[in-house]
Amino acid sequence: MLPSSIPVCCYAAFLIFHPRLYVKHPLLATLTRILSVGAVMLLGGCNMEILSPKGDIGIQERTLLFTTTGLMLIVVIPVIVMILAFAWKYRASNTKADYQPKWAHSTAIEVVVWTVPCIIVAILAVITWRSTHALDPYKPLVSEHKPVTIEVVSLDWKWLFIYPEYDIATVNEIAFPVDVPVNFRITSATVMNSFFIPQLGSQIYSMAGMETKLHLNAREAGTYAGISANYSGAGFSGMRFKAIAMSQEGFDNWVKEARAAPTALTPEVYAELSKRSERNPVVKYSSAPPAMFDFILGSTMTKMAGVDSATCTPTSNNLIAGIN
Repeated sequence: MLPSSIPVCCYAAFLIFHPRLYVKHPLLATLTRILSVGAVMLLGGCNMEILSPKGDIGIQERTLLFTTTGLMLIVVIPVIVMILAFAWKYRASNTKADYQPKWAHSTAIEVVVWTVPCIIVAILAVITWRSTHALDPYKPLVSEHKPVTIEVVSLDWKWLFIYPEYDIATVNEIAFPVDVPVNFRITSATVMNSFFIPQLGSQIYSMAGMETKLHLNAREAGTYAGISANYSGAGFSGMRFKAIAMSQEGFDNWVKEARAAPTALTPEVYAELSKRSERNPVVKYSSAPPAMFDFILGSTMTKMAGVDSATCTPTSNNLIAGIN
């Protein structure tokens, strides 16, 4: 077992250059050297975005992760130390060790091994209860700024984002001002996906015929990676988007740029967009139909109910779209 205090690279270097491996087991040494170098190279490409949060929710989730890990290490570290200490003390060559083959019980040990875990579990239970309510993804963020609403639709295999307040839409890119809450309404026009911006906070599922919600913000300007965290088919690996946090002025300019786009998100354009495609580039649409998100949500529900939305009357289509 590799002690947690030893960096992976140091341990790999030990395996690679340890002389006894070359002398006694040359084949094992070669294999270990290859695997160790590969492990270091793979770990070198890791990006610990979850441990580098830039939003309020992400920061709270990192604190929760560190707190729970620390509590569990209260048990894990002493156990590892005792395993090593007992193995050393009661080794065959130590004739001074107290040998008690009929030993079977210790009240002190029983008290410790039961009391400490029970206390930790109780503390974790309280933390879980509080954090579950505090980090509820449906709970709006408290802020003096007016939130930006973004409606999210997962497609095969790209993300459609609709800004109902600005009458624009985009594919695989969103933008919002720094320190301003973002209210996400999320659904799927196809199979289930998972909407996730690791540096900003919680992931939540997008499901056909259902609406989920998520509330996030960013405390620093930057471009943050967004992904689908749920396998959804052949193009899943390329189902990525950019979440750009910028100044209010920058956001206003971004909206103007979108409104100046040559294409509007018409029903015909959406029908073409909804077809399967992989690694789609960023696209901006100058306008989007009113209640487009609700129409997608409602039409998916009708398909699930076995009703062909194409046969619905204009009145029922308006009701599905939420248009009075």
